[in-house]
Amino acid sequence: MPHQYPIGRGESLTGFIDLVTEQAYHYHSGAPADRVPFPEHLKAQETIARNEMLETLANFDDHLLEELLEEIDPPQEEIVRDLKLELGADLIVPVFFGSADRDFGVRPLLEALLREAPDPDTTAERRGITLSASTPLAQVLKTYFTPQGGKLSLVRVWQGTIQDGTLLNGVRVGGIYRLMGQQQQGLQSAQAGEIVALGRLEGIKTGDTLTTADAQKATELPKAEHLDPVYALAINAEKRNDEVKLTGALSKLLEEDCSLHWHQHGDTHEIILWGQGEIHLQVALDRLRRKYNLPMSTHLPQVPYKETIRKSTSSHGRYKHQTGGHGQFGDVYLDIKPRSRGQGFQFDETIVGGVVPRQYIPGVETGVREYLARGALGFPVVDVAVTLTNGSYHSVDSSEQAFKQAARLAMQEGLVKCEPVLLEPIARLVISIPTDFTSKVLRLVSGRRGQVLGYDAKVDWYGWDEVTSLLPQAEMQDLIVELRSLTLGVGSFQWQPDHLQEVPDKLAERVLSMMGNTTSNGNHNSHHDGNHNSRHSK
Repeated sequence: MPHQYPIGRGESLTGFIDLVTEQAYHYHSGAPADRVPFPEHLKAQETIARNEMLETLANFDDHLLEELLEEIDPPQEEIVRDLKLELGADLIVPVFFGSADRDFGVRPLLEALLREAPDPDTTAERRGITLSASTPLAQVLKTYFTPQGGKLSLVRVWQGTIQDGTLLNGVRVGGIYRLMGQQQQGLQSAQAGEIVALGRLEGIKTGDTLTTADAQKATELPKAEHLDPVYALAINAEKRNDEVKLTGALSKLLEEDCSLHWHQHGDTHEIILWGQGEIHLQVALDRLRRKYNLPMSTHLPQVPYKETIRKSTSSHGRYKHQTGGHGQFGDVYLDIKPRSRGQGFQFDETIVGGVVPRQYIPGVETGVREYLARGALGFPVVDVAVTLTNGSYHSVDSSEQAFKQAARLAMQEGLVKCEPVLLEPIARLVISIPTDFTSKVLRLVSGRRGQVLGYDAKVDWYGWDEVTSLLPQAEMQDLIVELRSLTLGVGSFQWQPDHLQEVPDKLAERVLSMMGNTTSNGNHNSHHDGNHNSRHSK
């Protein structure tokens, strides 16, 4: 529901008209907006917007409806009262205009919150908070880490009184503060309705409900749902000495912003930071630099390709190395076969007659596994069965290490004969968009080598659809950027890994050429840059 009418559009936004007071204001960066004469050329549009606001409020107020039908202009006090009542009952969502990075519209928003937001008792009743007024009850809205004060938990007090030293969730409050920008004003206590910062609540996270030990089990306030990450960057500390500090800084960063995620990928070994978009991650990286003195270099994450084989073969590997003392000798024959997708790796042996002593067989399996960690194409090999069928040994020179090397040689020689193929990870996506954009999103998915599984109306979301699809992970790296561009910024998606799938031959050749790998005799480059987005190379 509109609460303001903008003056200007997009980058040229210069002010607004308050639809309650019908007064016009001009923005000033870093300062309150100035009241200016009403722009008469916008009178018709402003009247339409104001009538829309009043008609929405009249849906819940018969007296206001009668005034509108009799063409009586309702007084401002009545409009403000209705805004406060309907907002408190969660029946309306007022819409304000502004630009946060230019400090436009922030103060009018704060003033409206003071004037129209419901009283704490009203909201507590709507949320079903029923504890006695004497029992402290609060919820953590935000977590901060400050250079001097350490951890601060910004909380809203719903009931009772919180005093310095109060025990909440088994943790003693180490200071109560009112925050004013970077300034902290110490307090002795906080009452219901106040938003304050509590110090040194170790182990307490954003969204947690805080109360006494007796009431803790019976009270759990609803938490905001964490958004699934949709955009990722691989990050590296610009200074090698900073790598040891990175894990701790990231942990604090994620406590401050629950919509961020990070992990170190098991195949590519990259540290990957996930968030809600490019700007979101830029802000997070800027905080790493400013607060923790950790400048980062970034790039798009490598696609975690894997490889498998199409054919079976038998391979022989012999490792013989003579030194001044005992030598090294290992000799193995391996059968290498493909397995069905998703069955993983399997190792067996059919040794008879002790041609390979039992104590050396674990070394053979270790050698096979080590080679499969980076196969003929330069990627981890999956869905392969290897069987040790024969071999020979030397009573003095053989060792587990020698048989491990022999197994690696056999795999290196045999795997290239098995027609290795490249596999790419496929994700299952559920894309949420307004119905007006569904056809565009279907074309977007198809244009990125995706498979549309179907679409349907989104439950409890009037005018929205959900599109379910399978999409190569290589095509997801900037998907959220284009999706938001297509849907005026409101489209989103959830995703999860689904399966591995063969990369089309022409695309596989392009990927391998970009990686700088070769399949000749298994001689591959140990480094590869996986920043490949096949959409850009079509």
